[in-house]
Amino acid sequence: MSDAIGSGSNTRKTQILILDDEPIVCKRLKPAFQKAGYEVETFIDSATAMARIEEKRFDVVITDLKMQGIDGMKLLDRVKEIAPSTGVIVITGFATPETAKESFHKGAFDFVAKPFKLSDILDVVRKLEARNKAGAA
Repeated sequence: MSDAIGSGSNTRKTQILILDDEPIVCKRLKPAFQKAGYEVETFIDSATAMARIEEKRFDVVITDLKMQGIDGMKLLDRVKEIAPSTGVIVITGFATPETAKESFHKGAFDFVAKPFKLSDILDVVRKLEARNKAGAA
């Protein structure tokens, strides 16, 4: 039995963009989120991800913090400019209180240190969805 809300074919899946320059992170997250019922696009290049964000509205963006080119903070800023209601989750292997504080100040929904469990990141996305549904009601 599906735990999706609503019935029929008009139920829209939550759209998630995942950006991490480590391919293994995308390779682990994409099937886990798809299995949980999400529509997922993954990117290992920040410029390509940024171009996609300009084209399509995502409900959730999960981004690494430290990357070549556009870093996670710049991506967070741009996502919030384009689509303020998009939830951004910052993931990083370089977690510090300062970077966490900056992420939240810029509008991140959560800040998750690597390594993390798949169940933990899924829980963060579910909390974000619950907040969005509560806000829409």
